[in-house]
Amino acid sequence: MTQPRGKAAFWLAISMLVLTEIHLVLGASGAIERLDGKGYVYRIVVNTAFMLIVPVTWWLIQRRKSAPKPVPWWPCALIIASFAFDALGNQLNLYDSWDPWDNLSHFVTWFFLLWGIGLLIAMVGVQPKWALIAIITGLGAAFAVIWEIGEWYTFIRQGTELTGAYEDTLSDELLGTMGAFCASLLVFRSKDL
Repeated sequence: MTQPRGKAAFWLAISMLVLTEIHLVLGASGAIERLDGKGYVYRIVVNTAFMLIVPVTWWLIQRRKSAPKPVPWWPCALIIASFAFDALGNQLNLYDSWDPWDNLSHFVTWFFLLWGIGLLIAMVGVQPKWALIAIITGLGAAFAVIWEIGEWYTFIRQGTELTGAYEDTLSDELLGTMGAFCASLLVFRSKDL
């Protein structure tokens, strides 16, 4: 049975997942014209896969055990929140209407994503505990580089957002890494580990 904290995290995760999926479908279908050229066909596949990989994999592994552990919905909710935050910025047109949003988004998105992933990593009992900081921050840096390659492939190389792309890429990678580092500190200081 799910504990009360688990139930709240479950409903939070499901709510954000549904709202994010609605946004992704609208973007991919062309229903929101200003989202054209923002890679929504790729996003609907990649973002959905990343949002679902943990709960689905967890369920597939645990269902075979005699005493299965419940899905860790709080880390799942944090991972989904990172994609929901990005979707919110696109839905409200903040990336194109408020310059600081892009920087804020890279920090906050990576903060949520790596906080959730970091909590999952911590569940395996990484020792020494301080190694969590290096692992989580390193993953955040790697994911930031991979994301920027994806941005380049989907809309920078086609010229839709070419102006200032180099400077923006460097700051996005730095802010994503900083968000991951801050998340790693939260995981490190967590008393639940």
